[in-house]
Amino acid sequence: MPAPQKLLQALDDFRSLGDRELQSELLIEYAERFEQVPETVAKRPFANEHRVPACESEAYVWAKRSGEGVQFYFAVENPQGISAKALAVILNETISGAGVEEILSISEDLVYDLFGRNISMGKGQGLMGMVRMVKALAKTV
Repeated sequence: MPAPQKLLQALDDFRSLGDRELQSELLIEYAERFEQVPETVAKRPFANEHRVPACESEAYVWAKRSGEGVQFYFAVENPQGISAKALAVILNETISGAGVEEILSISEDLVYDLFGRNISMGKGQGLMGMVRMVKALAKTV
């Protein structure tokens, strides 16, 4: 099964910008739209099992069943965690509501598609960890 259609469309739109500077500006715009997990889902201090391993920005992920799909919620504790916030918004806007099989089809290469191959090893591992965690949580709800 292919990745969620909304995610594929967002990637196509992102790639169509072509210019890395324009793509970076778009990622910053995504990050500016970030909203922390609502307190109805999770309250601080957040449970460690929701923390994304290897994420330098201290990102957390929660998932809840929503009809036939899965709804995701994110927290990013590092105020400078622009990349983590941008990825959280992209994932939330494009895969929340998708079915489990669609979510499981998402490739970790999504990180390279969005942030480029020159991303630092630490940042790349953290962002890929967010994708892995989304997929793992989708299996459990």
